[in-house]
Parts: sequence; structure tokens; C-alpha cells
Amino acid sequence: MYGDEATVRRILTELGDTWAVVGLSSNRQRAAYGVAEVLQRFGKRVVPVHPKAETVHGEPGYASLADIPFDVDVVDVFVNGDLAGGVADEAVAKGAGAVWFQLGVVDEAAYERTRAAGLEMVMDRCPAIEIPRLG
Repeated sequence: MYGDEATVRRILTELGDTWAVVGLSSNRQRAAYGVAEVLQRFGKRVVPVHPKAETVHGEPGYASLADIPFDVDVVDVFVNGDLAGGVADEAVAKGAGAVWFQLGVVDEAAYERTRAAGLEMVMDRCPAIEIPRLG
């Protein structure tokens, strides 16, 4: 319901290769770390966004989306579901083309706001699962 196959494909193949991963830190035990690694293997530039602003997978980190001094195509959200809607709003303000909420994260109001602003959006899916399926 929150990301049909056509939308998933469009985000992964047509909207650009710069992905801001919100919640990505150097903690190898966190899902964001492994997902970012998969995205890089498939040619995506992964930009870590985390309060610690750590360098992860060779890319310098930023404390917030607003701190990134260049355009981002997709904002991949790895934060608590209660915070995800605010990150979606920040993605709209940043001018991203799409927002991706990870498995288990659903915020219908954020989905409506984000889509109304003209961005593509997927919720409750994982790009690291979807991208290998594209062949």
C-alpha cells in the first residue's frame, strides 16, 4: 500500500544516486549500517546523517539533513517511528525527490504530506531487500 513496485523501482533506478541515510552511524550492529553497505554496492552514494556526524563507509557524516551542503535524491529513514514524520518534513524542505521509511515504520500523515509536496515515498520496505530484486 505504501510503495507499489513501480514506485520502488522508480526510487531505486530513476531518482538519483545520492541517498541521505538518517540514523546511520558507525555502529555495525545497527540495520542502517548494513543497508547503507548494500546501497553502496549497488552504486549509491550514501550520506550518513546522525547527531554524531561520523564518517561511515568512507563518507563524511552530517548532524542533520539541513547541514548537507549538496542536493540529496532520496532520504532513507532509520529512526524511531515517532520521529520519522519530522524527518520526512525535513526531506521535503531539503528538496529531496523521495523518502523511504524502513521496515516497521509507517506514518500515514507523513506519507500524505510528503506525497502532497510532490515527493515519491515508500514505507515499511527495505531498499537492501528491494534493490537486488531489480536484476
